[in-house]
Amino acid sequence: MTSAATYQPARRRVAERPPPPRFRPDVEGMRAVAVGMVLIYHAGVGFVPGGFVGVDVFFVISGFLITGMLIREVEQTGTVSLAQFYARRAKRLLPAAALVLCVTALLTFLIAPTIDRRAFGGDIAAAALYFVNWRLADRSVDYLAEDVGPSPVQHFWSLAVEEQFYLVWPLFILLIALWVRRNNEPPRAWMGVGLAAVAVPSFAWSIYLTSTNPSTAFFVSTTRLWELAVGAGVALGMPVLARLPQTIAAWGAWAGLGAVGLSAFLITADTAWPGSAALLPVAGTAAVIAGGAAAGRRGPLVLLGIPLFVWIGGLSYSLYLWHWPLIVLATAHWGELRAWQGLLVIAFSFIPAWLAYKYVENPVRHARSMVRSSRFALSMGANLTLAGVVAGLVLTASVPQAAAPPVAAQAAPGAAVLDATDPRTDPDGVPVDESEWITPDPLSAPEDVPDAYDDGCQVDIDSSEVVACEYGDPDGDVTIALVGDSKALQWITALDTIGQENGWRVVTYTKSTCSFTTATLSADGGVFDSCSAWNESLLDQLRDDAPDLVLTSQGRKRALRDPDDPGEGEAVAPMVDGLVERWGQLVDAGIEVAVLADTPQPNRDVYECVAKRPDELTKCAFDRSTAIEDSAAETQSRAVEEFGDATWINLNNYICPADSCAPVIGNVLVYRQGSHLTVTYVNTLAPRLAAALEEIVQ
Repeated sequence: MTSAATYQPARRRVAERPPPPRFRPDVEGMRAVAVGMVLIYHAGVGFVPGGFVGVDVFFVISGFLITGMLIREVEQTGTVSLAQFYARRAKRLLPAAALVLCVTALLTFLIAPTIDRRAFGGDIAAAALYFVNWRLADRSVDYLAEDVGPSPVQHFWSLAVEEQFYLVWPLFILLIALWVRRNNEPPRAWMGVGLAAVAVPSFAWSIYLTSTNPSTAFFVSTTRLWELAVGAGVALGMPVLARLPQTIAAWGAWAGLGAVGLSAFLITADTAWPGSAALLPVAGTAAVIAGGAAAGRRGPLVLLGIPLFVWIGGLSYSLYLWHWPLIVLATAHWGELRAWQGLLVIAFSFIPAWLAYKYVENPVRHARSMVRSSRFALSMGANLTLAGVVAGLVLTASVPQAAAPPVAAQAAPGAAVLDATDPRTDPDGVPVDESEWITPDPLSAPEDVPDAYDDGCQVDIDSSEVVACEYGDPDGDVTIALVGDSKALQWITALDTIGQENGWRVVTYTKSTCSFTTATLSADGGVFDSCSAWNESLLDQLRDDAPDLVLTSQGRKRALRDPDDPGEGEAVAPMVDGLVERWGQLVDAGIEVAVLADTPQPNRDVYECVAKRPDELTKCAFDRSTAIEDSAAETQSRAVEEFGDATWINLNNYICPADSCAPVIGNVLVYRQGSHLTVTYVNTLAPRLAAALEEIVQ
């Protein structure tokens, strides 16, 4: 191993170059631009549709600043002190973050719906531990979590990405530093090689995952590492970049600032993100930083370096932390905010941001005990992290438990209380204000779902893979294929029981929001390509496996008028034609078809209303005719009538027997998310579904 003395000449050579200034007002000003874009976007100002790219600007700046600090340490000492590095991160980030998390937990308890406390408490704990981005990525592709509102700590996802990067990046630099010391190599060049080893695979993965699973790609760190790496690359190249001709540097920096500005207007929520589209703000930010050192006052420094921009840039971390919880909780309290209301909330967020910056963030960071002892700073950081975790867990634990059913009570009858021949006239189906007890607990209704989801039977929105799961009697002589979306899969627990009792094998083929049809459906303003591909693959599999009966249901009532022009919108007729054609293909293959009516659409979260108003359940009822009209039932019925060779099964009289749909029937909560039925209520409908199927399957 070479000694420190052997390494000294390389340090002298670097020192002889005119170093760029440590403090860059233009970089601080870019922080102001980044946070401004995010704040305006979150306020709901429509003319800045791509304001969310401010986060990507932050990534580049962070990669530049932190890597610059690390490379200077390597050049001065030949190594990296991990303890000092993480102590600096703890002092810089955790006091303000812990304060925001604890205050957010308290405000969530006071303002947010009780139904959201459990999910948001878990988010706060995950944010304190800096892995909330993975939790949000998982939720984003969880169809059953679609009614969970925006988390008040959702913005911590970007902080989690940064900290995951900095968990490994200093270790990587340390290993390279040790290698270059041993071999007397220039550290910046080899760190550039190491950086490329991170950036290139991350960029390629970002492009791939964005195209195949954009919901996950947005949050996970693996698709964002390259953005931080770009900033790190600029830091490594600063000794050379600082010597660029001033004119060239100025033109490049101004062009970069223009690219960042354009991205806020050209990029929208419909842009596949991050992927290759993120190159525009990322490269633009890199150009501003790279050219700024040599451009001087001829570059964007003349704008970005004005005192207001520099002041906002210094406050940007605290502003970023505070603005989003206030937006979310204001929305929870007052309802959907208009743009001017959102801007007022943003303006108000400057107050707690400045107070926290002045009286918490800076005093803790510069405290003598923190500066002197890395161990003390790390201990403080661990305690603050624990405080955030505890705040989240306490919020989760604050969710009240529903009263347990009386010990002497029989099993909740649900639909069994209704007259089997004429439920529409049964008084037990009329909404009432109170029920002696309710199962499942309304606060736990989102968890009252079929085990088929945990079994991986529901294909997610982005996948076109055909997944089959087997229930009922695996050795049964009759095979029923349950086909469709989540409105079909909600019946699987009843079908499982029916199959076991009748000796029928039940196989599920379901995909989120995807109807079994030849019609083309829409997704995010475009064509739902994965649904079309899944449809064709499934048709081939059904023809090969030839079940005795295909039982299908769906939640969609419309399909695209013109698949080549999604802008033409959707209509009922294309869906009807697509269903008729698809069912005809099955009948031609010798497969019988039965269609299960879509359930009435409440257009509200019934379980949340019941949780809020357990003594005013009539406030949670909704109009039957509107609910059926808003569902896909009438589209299905029209297709069945036109097709003429499918059996129509309609159990909606047992789901909504009265003109006003009751939220609780026979002590059972009817609905969970959206228009999905609780498993508990579905199970009470098993005898009705069995009777209908037994007439078909002889």
